[in-house]
Amino acid sequence: MKEYLRQLTAQADNDLARSCLVREYLQARVLESLQDTGTFLRWAFVGGTALRFLFSIPRFSEDLDFSLIKAGEDAGFRTALTEAKRALTLEGYRVEINVNDQKTLASAWLKFPGLPHEIGLSPHPSQTLSIKVETDTRPPPGAGIATSIVRRHVTLNLCHYDQASLLAGKLHAVLSRTWVKGRDLYDLGWYLADRTWPAPNLAWLNAALAQTGWRGPVMTAGNWRDETRQRIKTLDWERARADVRPFLERERDIAMVTAETLGSLLDAHAEWRGNTEGQP
Repeated sequence: MKEYLRQLTAQADNDLARSCLVREYLQARVLESLQDTGTFLRWAFVGGTALRFLFSIPRFSEDLDFSLIKAGEDAGFRTALTEAKRALTLEGYRVEINVNDQKTLASAWLKFPGLPHEIGLSPHPSQTLSIKVETDTRPPPGAGIATSIVRRHVTLNLCHYDQASLLAGKLHAVLSRTWVKGRDLYDLGWYLADRTWPAPNLAWLNAALAQTGWRGPVMTAGNWRDETRQRIKTLDWERARADVRPFLERERDIAMVTAETLGSLLDAHAEWRGNTEGQP
């Protein structure tokens, strides 16, 4: 499998893209291990990496994010990640794992020390490539769940939030973070530009906002775009572009990460939808 990694790196034209491709392959292998151990009976795939694997969004992502399907259920987090380490170790990878499963947001780092040097990405033998895994063990209620078979390096049968709930999750991130990641803004624009994408799951969005102390109004079909417009007016867009730039497949896409572009997409989305989405 390491030979496959060397072939992958030959496809990219810069070191950053090579590192992203290697990380994405290892993400696929972790997802494969979670699938093999039945973890997707309890976990749903969410976040930016889910968009990458499920819908081929043209940006890379660092983390693997999940949500328990049933809040409060035993996530089996440490066991699942330990098994992922075991599977990769059997293939000759050196893997270190740090797990913190004592919080509502269980997290782990899978680290591959020396791998960048081994496959020719770095001259430094001590350099490490890492993947962060997080699972929300107390998710808000109301998410829709779907399953999809995808092929990205390996064949995966993934349990994930449905499209309406994925969009709601991105809106929650934009509205509630103390500072907004450029990756969130890029993703939101990507969602809004797709006329076939369902309206956001407002029931889940309101539950998530309430869980994180939202002081604004209840989100409805008529106001969620206005609330988003108000939010993006306050952002540091230079910082946002700097955040997302290293993860874009196409450098030219950075031109779309502006307040004007996102505002225009929100306006166009309202026209396409005609404010006909259902109320929460």
